[in-house]
Formats: sequence, structure tokens, C-alpha cells
Amino acid sequence: MAIKFLTVTFFFALVVILPVNIHYMDYSFPPGHGVATSNQSPNPNILFPPDSFPGSETDMAITAQEISKSHSSSILWMYVVFTYLFSALAMYLLITTTQKIIKIRQEYLGSQTTVTDRTIRLSGIPPDLRDEEKITETIENLQIGKVESVILCRDWKELDNMIAQRLTFLRKLEEAWTVHLGYSRAVSTQASRERAQSRAAVREDAPLLEDGELHGQSHVAVYGQNRPKTRIWYGFLGLQSRTVDAIDYFEERLRRLDEKITTARKKTFTPMPLAFVTLDSVAACQMAVQATVDPKPMQLLANPAPAPSDVIWQNTYLSRSSRITRAWSVTLIILILTVFWTALLVPIAGLVSIKSICSVWPQLAFALESNPISQSLVATGLPTALISLLTVLVPFLYYWLSTQQGMLSQGEVEMSLISKNFFFTFFNLFLLFTIFGTASITFAKVNDTLAGASKDASEIARKLATSLQDLDYFYINLIILQALGLFPFRLLEFGSVALYPITLIGAKTPRDYAELVQPPVFSYGFYLPQTLLIFVICVVYSVLQSSWLILFFGLVYFLIGSFIYKYQLLYAMDHRQHSTGQAWLIICNCVVVGLLFFEIAMAGLLALRAAFYRSILIIPLLAGTIWFNIFFRRTFDPLMKFIALRSLDSRPPFGNAAPGESRYERETDHGRAVDEDDETGLRYINPSLVIPLEEVWLAKNRANGTDHRDEAVEDV
Repeated sequence: MAIKFLTVTFFFALVVILPVNIHYMDYSFPPGHGVATSNQSPNPNILFPPDSFPGSETDMAITAQEISKSHSSSILWMYVVFTYLFSALAMYLLITTTQKIIKIRQEYLGSQTTVTDRTIRLSGIPPDLRDEEKITETIENLQIGKVESVILCRDWKELDNMIAQRLTFLRKLEEAWTVHLGYSRAVSTQASRERAQSRAAVREDAPLLEDGELHGQSHVAVYGQNRPKTRIWYGFLGLQSRTVDAIDYFEERLRRLDEKITTARKKTFTPMPLAFVTLDSVAACQMAVQATVDPKPMQLLANPAPAPSDVIWQNTYLSRSSRITRAWSVTLIILILTVFWTALLVPIAGLVSIKSICSVWPQLAFALESNPISQSLVATGLPTALISLLTVLVPFLYYWLSTQQGMLSQGEVEMSLISKNFFFTFFNLFLLFTIFGTASITFAKVNDTLAGASKDASEIARKLATSLQDLDYFYINLIILQALGLFPFRLLEFGSVALYPITLIGAKTPRDYAELVQPPVFSYGFYLPQTLLIFVICVVYSVLQSSWLILFFGLVYFLIGSFIYKYQLLYAMDHRQHSTGQAWLIICNCVVVGLLFFEIAMAGLLALRAAFYRSILIIPLLAGTIWFNIFFRRTFDPLMKFIALRSLDSRPPFGNAAPGESRYERETDHGRAVDEDDETGLRYINPSLVIPLEEVWLAKNRANGTDHRDEAVEDV
């Protein structure tokens, strides 16, 4: 969609807007940004005249009388026409692209019969119904289908904590064995076999450790290295310590944890108001999620269930009040961070203007004026690099915040991350940066700007109009850096490659080395918001004088990005969780926000040039865009969230397949593994209840091309 939109708008910008600006507006490339020489004088016929200091008050000195003396007054109608044209084009592409996505989504999901497609997530279960049999009876009484299975979520916190603790001790034991064995071939001896047998015959009630020995028997080291030691703390407040044999200590801890886990799996935990109900058909599942099950509010709410491998089981036993508290806490933190980013971006935005630098550091401003190359580096290169750095680092913070909200699936976390990062990139990196882009970096000026904006809404549009015309080349540099500078690093996975040597230094066990070669995870939340910001910038600047440059480099950005992202998703990166197209709804909402910003900016630009009647003509377009958003959400949102009942009778989109098998599953090694969990398969069950207790993972030593393993190591 973005490539189509930018192709059409670039054609009009190159064929119509650019010639008109050159002929009537005295537009030249490169424009007269920067410091004016003594023989330069502003041309009154230019729509956006250059000035020695971008954003100065002379930008607003053009009066209606001066405009009437030139042809530019009639040319301003061109901006109104193209604002309507480009807005209508974006809405048309949104509708047509959404229809294509809906068609593919309904055909594909309508042909699936996996457990995920037949399962509902039932929340708000009252205390008197928190039983598998009662839930089954309640759902079947609705007469929509039969219930195959019910998984009632319970308070498994104790069991999950023990599983996590066991993994920690298991890693420490593997590390101790690796340090002890090294990379030399272990020698099997009678002493090692006797020691292994003695460990197997230990009584369950034996003491943990005594002076570095296990049950009074001394260790007989049969390897070249000494057995590793570890320090344990005990006594009052853990102030006493002693050194014990690390291997025996962690083995004993694992043995005792295994006993506790085996006992805990047989316990009956406290039921929670959440369950996963699997029905006998997809049609029954869709009828349940598209209907109101219970007449009481916030009770028995049916929603589509995520895939079993996508469920975050640690959040299933959180109460509703806990989730609400977490959500509001994260929202408050984001508001605080927004204020912090604003204070951080004000001085960065001031770097693009020599006048802003002069108000704080006159000597630096004078030195930059005398050196055009340094001025270009400071005014465009430095802010662009800092903004790009923020777009890379801040998403990691927002990802951590998203994981703390208590969401039930990784897909929901990723959708939340997309929204948070787009809010940061659009509001902080574009909107506020544009408003303060030509203002002085002194906080007094910022306070005056905010105060004026709060008193008069037109001040926002006027400030945007003033700043947009002076920040065009800054955003051109930003797009070029993103397309030609950062995309190659993304293709090379520079982050993973740079961290590989550091991680390799700390890797000791086979488990560490196996995790080291795992492919990086592709997350839309880290990449999609920056792409949406570039598209919004292209939309906003699509009618201005430098539109042909921004649209050209924007088109280059999306052409390169389409290749790189497809390559990463198909061959280089791993993306297991899926949201069945929910990200497209977020994309559409962001595009509509960009259109509204574009229309407000054009109204401000026209009002700034005293074209008040033309500016008023933008108001119906604003109302039409808001109406389009309401119409779009009411019409297409249900088809992007649910499966239509008529789609369930359609023929499989990928040809005929064997019963219970799709063509995609038959021709690839993934298939329905998208919905399958490695430990539990196609079942909704907490892995802590069923996964086997993993043994120590040690590498086999090689000698003369043959694998050998010490018998004592095998007994571990």
C-alpha cells in the first residue's frame, strides 16, 4: 500500500507540484536554507521564502496584500486540491488493501480446524462456576455445540516458581560439570561407577552436605581438573558460610526440588476466573465469541483464544484487579516518560536552528556560520543521528513495560508494543520535535509556546506550519539515514552479530552454545512504528515544495524495506507468535492519525499565507476523515477479529488436502506448528504440569572420531 501511495504522489509531485513551484514560486534546488549572504534578499513571490535563520518571525511577514500582487494567490488552490486528492487516495488504498487482507484471512482461517480455532478464552467466571464440569454444562446449555475439553486456570504460582528455580540450579550444575570435565575425554573407572551407585542409593532424609562431602564419603577425582567448589550461606540472616562441592550440592538441590515438584503436581490449586474451553467445531467457537454469553456485565466473557504456545501462563492466575492496576501503572509511567522525552528532545530540536544555538552559545553559532560543512553536520547530521538512536533504544524499554501489564499472550504484548512505540515516535519524535524544531532551546521559549498553544488551538496549526517548512531537509536526511544507513545493518543483524562475541565469552555449557546459535526473534513492535513514522512524514510533506524529494526517498525506503523485511521473516529471523492480522488494524489507525495531522498542517499553512477561505475548505475534509475512521472501524474491524460463519464452508484456499491436513502443512515443516507448543503440543495446559524434568545436558567427548561418555556423567 505504501509503495502504491508514494508512487502516485511522487508522480504528481514531480509532474505538477514541482513545475508550478519552479515557475510561480521561484523554487530552486537546493533551497535557500541556512545563512543568507549579504547580496541575498527575500523574494516576495516565494510561498516559503528563505531566511537567514529558519523559523524567524519574517516567515510570518507575508500579508494578504503582498500575496495578491503575485500569481501565488491563485496557485494556493493547488494545495487544497492535492490535499483532497491525496487524502482520498490514502482512504481508497486503505479500503482496497483491507478487503484483500480480509479475503485471504477469511479463506485461510475458515479452512482451519486446529484446537486454537475451536477454543475460546472464557474470563469473568463467577466462583460458583469455577469447576470443569460446571463450565462444560453451562456452555453446552447454550446449544451451540459440544465441549471437548475445559482447562480451568489455577493459581500455579508455587509450581511455576519451583520450575524456574530448578532451571536455575540445572544451569549451575551443568556449568560445574563443564568446568570439571573440560574438553578432555573422561576416563571410565571403577571408582567413578561406585561413586555413581552410591549417589543413587542415598536416603531421601539424608542431610544436605557435610564439610564438602556427600554422606561421609570422600570424592575420588578421576579427571585432570579439581572438582569445582561453591559457597553456601546459612545461619542467622545468612551470615555464616562454608565452601562445599558444587556438583554434589546442586545435584542434591535438584533431587529435592524434583520431589517437591512431583508432589506439587498432584495438588489441587485454587481455581481462577479464567478458562480455555475447546468446542467440537469452529462454527460453535465463532458463535460463542461473537455473542454475549451472560446477562451480567463483566461475567462469562468469551474471546478468541491465543495459540497454546502463545499463552503466558504466569499471567493466567493474575486477578482482574491486579491486571487493571498494572495497566494503569504502566500508563502513568508512559506519561511520565513522555514528559521526560519532551525535555530531552527540546535541546535536540534546537540544534536544527542556528538562532536557537546562538541564544545559548553565540560563539558556537558564529563558528558554524563561518563553516558550512560543520553547520550542516550539527544542524542536520547530529539531530538525525540522535533521533535514530532513540528509535532503536526506546522500544526495548517499552517492551519491558508491555510485559509487565499482565497480558495473557505474546501476541497481545506485541500489539501493545506497536501502539506504545508509535505513540513515542509520532508524538515525541515528530509532533513535539516539529513544534519545537525552530524554537529556541531555552525553556522560557518552550513555556511560551505551550502556553500559547493551550490558549488558542490555531497556535498549534500556525506553529506546525512554520516548523514544517523549515524542517523538510532534516526529515529528508532522516529518511535517507533510515533507508541507506540503518537498513543494511538490519539486513546484517548487526546487533546480534555485535553481541555474539560477548555472549560467546560467557558461554560454557552445551545449553549456552545451543542458545547462542538460535535465530533472532522478529518483533513487529520494534520495526513497524518507525516505518509508520516514515510513511506519516511522506504524507505530511506530499504537497509542500520539497515533496518530490521526500516522496522519492520515502519510496526508496519502502522498496528497500519490503525486500529486507521479507528476507528476515522468511529466512533469517524467527516469528512464532501471530495475531491473525490484528496488527493491520493498528496500522490503519496510525495512517488515519497521519492523515488528520496532514490536513491540520495544510490548513495551518494556508492560514499562515492569509488564504483563510482556502484554509476553511480543509475543515470538511477533517470531518470526512473522522467519519471515515468511524465507518472503517464499524465495517472492517469485526471481519479482522472474527471468522464469518459463511467462510467456514469455503473450499481450502491452497487446494485439496488430506483430512485434517492443509497443503501448507503438507509442503512445509511448519504447518500448524504455528499453534503448537514444543512441550504440550496442541493442548491448553500449563507446561509446568506436564513437561519432563530435564536432565543435565553435557557434551559428548570425542576421541579418534568416536563418541565416548563417562558412565558417571551418564548417571547424572
